Amino acid sequence: MANKEASVAELTNLFESSAAVLLTEYRGLTVAQLKTLRNNIRQDASYAVVKNTLTKIAANKAGISTLDEDLTGPSAVAFVHGDFVATAKAMRDFAKANPQLVIKGAVFEGKALDADAVNVYASLESREVLLAKAAGMMKATMGKAAATIDALREKLETAEAA
Repeated sequence: MANKEASVAELTNLFESSAAVLLTEYRGLTVAQLKTLRNNIRQDASYAVVKNTLTKIAANKAGISTLDEDLTGPSAVAFVHGDFVATAKAMRDFAKANPQLVIKGAVFEGKALDADAVNVYASLESREVLLAKAAGMMKATMGKAAATIDALREKLETAEAA
């Protein structure tokens, strides 16, 4: 009993300290495949096989009740402490290569996501690419503004010279 209470406390802490949570079913995956998945997401998340009843209790203590319906069958949870999109992308890519991994749902920024919504996040470009695109747009806009100001300056100089 004390062991279960300690497990619930640990899971509750993980739920509360995570930026997002991804719930999966891993039926049919080998230990080696699970190790590969853990290594793929290690930078941004931790992945743990969980007991459904203890996870329900811990999630509810942490204020998350949206995963209750999906906690059936063999379940594992990715507790995201870094980039949610990178974790979702890694999980999606792993699931493509290993169809036994099924993404059931997630909780991100306090909102419940189904598997399709997780795939939408996974299809986003990386943060670095989005920042580079934004910087490129700003540079182009600033270049146009500088050209406009320079043309105005030349026009004024021409008018003064005449």
